[in-house]
Amino acid sequence: MTRLNYHTARFIISAPTLALCPPDNGREVAFAGRSNAGKSSAINALTQQNALARTSKTPGRTQLINFFNVGGDDGRRLVDLPGYGFAKVPEKVKLEWQRHLAEYLQRRASLQGLMLMMDVRHPLSEFDEMMLGWADEQDMAVHILLTKADKLKPGAAKNSLLEVRRRLREWEDLVSVQLFSALKRQGLDEAQARLDSWLAEPA
Repeated sequence: MTRLNYHTARFIISAPTLALCPPDNGREVAFAGRSNAGKSSAINALTQQNALARTSKTPGRTQLINFFNVGGDDGRRLVDLPGYGFAKVPEKVKLEWQRHLAEYLQRRASLQGLMLMMDVRHPLSEFDEMMLGWADEQDMAVHILLTKADKLKPGAAKNSLLEVRRRLREWEDLVSVQLFSALKRQGLDEAQARLDSWLAEPA
């Protein structure tokens, strides 16, 4: 399988709605998760860049759909979706985010898979399950990164991984799960291999 150079990823555009996204061709992978799940840190770790995706002390700052190309090719994209569920924004704004997220996941033909970030200490929130439900409706493959794995002792982190796998057994044909730590660079190869499987052109 082709190995892509994620460190060459570059910002393309931010879009507030599906209608303003780049042309719906090529292949892309979306990153989603609660606003405090470490999504931006995961994207930066995977691309070996410090500030490709903006991290913030205030969760929920990502309010747009942000697109990045991979390998200088706009036909291969990483997509940073708005964080959900934790941000201190009006309920009306949250509902608007959810509508745009649902539209994107349901209608984006170039979307090959979903990287779903969950804090290893607080996995499978109501919003995580909502995202899994949308993905299931679309028969969309999901790879879960249990982030901040360095915050737990190895045994506790593994127990969390096994528990998430147990709870998602009914979706095991679509959903895979791994431990991940942006800080310790744990799980990068496994996550990049999953991205390769979605973004590399089929042989």
